[in-house]
Amino acid sequence: MSKLYIVPTPIGNLSDITLRAIEVLKSASFILAEDTRTSGFLLKHLQIDTPLKSHHKFNEHKTVEFVAERIVAGETVALISDAGTPGISDPGFLLVRTCVEHGVEVECLPGATAFVPALVASGLPSDRFVFEGFLPQKKGRNKRIEALRDEERTIVFYESPFRLVKLLAQLAEVFGPERRVSVSRELTKLHEETVRGTLAEVAAHFDAKGVKGEIVVVVEGKGKGKSTDEDDE
Repeated sequence: MSKLYIVPTPIGNLSDITLRAIEVLKSASFILAEDTRTSGFLLKHLQIDTPLKSHHKFNEHKTVEFVAERIVAGETVALISDAGTPGISDPGFLLVRTCVEHGVEVECLPGATAFVPALVASGLPSDRFVFEGFLPQKKGRNKRIEALRDEERTIVFYESPFRLVKLLAQLAEVFGPERRVSVSRELTKLHEETVRGTLAEVAAHFDAKGVKGEIVVVVEGKGKGKSTDEDDE
């Protein structure tokens, strides 16, 4: 039956692709890709020759109706992003919403996404958390950080390497320099690294060392309460 498949792709290590993801990508009528050049390398590695079509934040408003109509007409479409799960800080939401509105079946495969391994490896409570993704670069950034000051759940951010030190400094100013944080970068890649400590300590570490790669920042919630699992013991 025709449907839209949301297909996670590796965030670094190509071996993290699932067998089912490969099957879906091979059998789809066509694949929507955030960057056809980046995805082309992955598909070549996997020996998949399914046609690729461009679908990114600059054209998705124009293409979602067309894609939904193609699926209604009987085609099966797979959506991928450059890395990880589409719709998580990547294009995907508009297409899914449009397909739902057209009565198209949508199925999301389980698979790679950066924030889950970063959260689990952080050593901070992971039973309840808030995913903030990328903060606004300018307008509304400080207001959003202020709004999270009293959040008791663990907070997860994505950040570029160019703004990481600035983010840690902003969080230290608003949350306090002793709030604990874990920063993971280059997850699943050769130079994977996780640095844990206070906001002040981790900011100083990356300020002195420099930063490269994709970044996930996991911040302790206000207070140092135990996780639900610990409370139940």
